[in-house]
Amino acid sequence: MDLINKFSNAFWSTQIWLPPNTTWADIAPGSRPDVVHANYKDLIWPIPFAAVVMLVRYTLERFWISPVGKSLGIRSSRPKKAANVPILEKAYAKSTRLDKKCLGPLSKQTDMSERQIERWWRLRRAQDKPSTLVKFCENTWRCIYYLYSFIFGVIVLWDKPWFWDVKSCWYGYPHQSISNDIWWYYMISMSFYWSLTGTQFFDVKRKDFWQMFIHHMVTLLLMSLSWVCNLHRVGSLVLVVHDCADIFLEAAKLTKYANYQKLCDAIFAIFTVVWIVTRLGFYPRIIYSSSVEAPRILPMFPAYYIFNSLLLMLLVLHVIWTYMILKIVVDSLQKGLMSGDIRSSDSEDLTDSSENARLANGSARSKNKSNSGASLAAGSAGEAGAGAVTQRKTNNANNHTTEAAGGAATTAAK
Repeated sequence: MDLINKFSNAFWSTQIWLPPNTTWADIAPGSRPDVVHANYKDLIWPIPFAAVVMLVRYTLERFWISPVGKSLGIRSSRPKKAANVPILEKAYAKSTRLDKKCLGPLSKQTDMSERQIERWWRLRRAQDKPSTLVKFCENTWRCIYYLYSFIFGVIVLWDKPWFWDVKSCWYGYPHQSISNDIWWYYMISMSFYWSLTGTQFFDVKRKDFWQMFIHHMVTLLLMSLSWVCNLHRVGSLVLVVHDCADIFLEAAKLTKYANYQKLCDAIFAIFTVVWIVTRLGFYPRIIYSSSVEAPRILPMFPAYYIFNSLLLMLLVLHVIWTYMILKIVVDSLQKGLMSGDIRSSDSEDLTDSSENARLANGSARSKNKSNSGASLAAGSAGEAGAGAVTQRKTNNANNHTTEAAGGAATTAAK
């Protein structure tokens, strides 16, 4: 017990987390009659709130989103199931990718030809894929949340001085009051990420499953630390800046699943513009304020350098993601159609599109219907922390999509 107390006292040292000559007692709730400081005990609220968020999501998907998707003709059926072959099931459990070297031994063990095994393998992989309707429901829910979060964030911050002048994030720090609307904005945002952490185990499984899981946890950690250290002003700005582009990303995916290709391309174009304006326009303004203006107003302390370094890392990721988006745009314009997906792809499907970091996706459909298409873009904000980006493009002649996949993590906003 003594060891735990020593570690806690060392970790929460005021010399690390607070400006000079400031103690935790100085920013405790009720320490000053004119300031309502953030209460670290409030961080427990997002966990039960997350259960409410999941209930709202289930209700919307079951009674509204799913019926709408079906009315649009989105497929809810799954492919035909593969025959139950225990030997092949055991091999499939070890690796979902069929190793050509294993075809011979498997053929001898099962008395099946190599072609039959390959056909079984394709059916088995298709069996694990979620239906288009399931993906439509997931993306619709995210689109609804990001739309709400952005609108609510703008309403909350509209009358706040730091929304119009970023330097106001630093005036009077750390003695800055938490208003009720900011409290709800933070709590609901954290509730959403707690809900994503839980539902991730039941949602469409992505290839970047664990990267996104870590991303959600890092996001929650950074938001929690910004709350404890009373850095809610800059945190709220980062949140609202990152939510905006995500609306159009999810909307583009929805129109893709509904086969509205032209509308998908139009939304993708809007996404690209909004992404560049917010991630390479407004966000760098926040970085400039935290890097240049804040040191002129505040005495520096270690936690400041920790948070600012993470914000700078996110900016670097934004530049990388923007390059990937523009590369796909140029490639798409050259081909005359949008092609590519810059986020995570569905598990065990090299040609199925999906999402992570929020960059771009699309494909082409020919007159003989040998190829199907849609455009998407992916990138995230969450989202503070670190991330990884990968890209892949594949084509087939059986109405699959081409994709380039990327993974990422984001800041206190996401």
